[in-house]
Amino acid sequence: MSKPTAVLLVSHSAQLAAGVAEVAEQMAPDVLIRPAGGTEDGRIGTSYDLVDQAVTGLLDEGVDAVVLLTDLGSAALTAESVLELREDDRLQLADAPFVEGAVAAAVAAQGGGDAAVVRAAAEDAVSSFAGDGAARAGRQAHPGEVEAGEGAAGGGTAVGERSGAAGADEGTEAADEGGLECTLVLRNALGLHARPAAQLARKMSEFDAEVRVNGVDAASVLALMGLGLTGGAEIQVRASGPQAVEAMALLEADVEAGFGEE
Repeated sequence: MSKPTAVLLVSHSAQLAAGVAEVAEQMAPDVLIRPAGGTEDGRIGTSYDLVDQAVTGLLDEGVDAVVLLTDLGSAALTAESVLELREDDRLQLADAPFVEGAVAAAVAAQGGGDAAVVRAAAEDAVSSFAGDGAARAGRQAHPGEVEAGEGAAGGGTAVGERSGAAGADEGTEAADEGGLECTLVLRNALGLHARPAAQLARKMSEFDAEVRVNGVDAASVLALMGLGLTGGAEIQVRASGPQAVEAMALLEADVEAGFGEE
């Protein structure tokens, strides 16, 4: 049985690589994530041998592919050298921000993404955060969101003809007409931090539906984290597509359950 695409983090610092790996592992428990930081004698720098050994170790563990991420320039050069000499199509180097890219790559790998998908997720990390900022800054400029907010203020919860999973038939009809909408309240005290954001993004990516939370893509862990939603925050959810009802029902159940944190 094959294993998900692995992620290798190449840094000038062993502590930095290990720390980022620790964060990413919390969001992708089934993915092999390995740090390769510092030199062989523990100094700041990068080591060709350490990176090469890490790649060998991951491939020996049976992964289908390895996506490498690096921090500073010479780390990228070291990683490129390893890949050039190996000439192995299973190895790909992502041009991505180290921390955000690692998180995005790990979540994509956890969802079963191949090397190309995992690499693309990492490289899209910057635009994800840029999009979040724009979304937050421009929330009042989204006519659809203003309309949804007015509905929420009047009704308190659902906008459209649905109420949770029990309203599946009505919800399907609403989805066909342009999408479902509802307003929920985050029940977990810590809000939509890294772990629940990753959990939610993984689940939403499995549906044939477009789901948006407060205007951002619910299948993007970085976009969700970028919202900075805390416990008690109100969230506006929209879903459309063939599996909009199922996606909405699962999202609502997770929020109501506090993502298992309480």
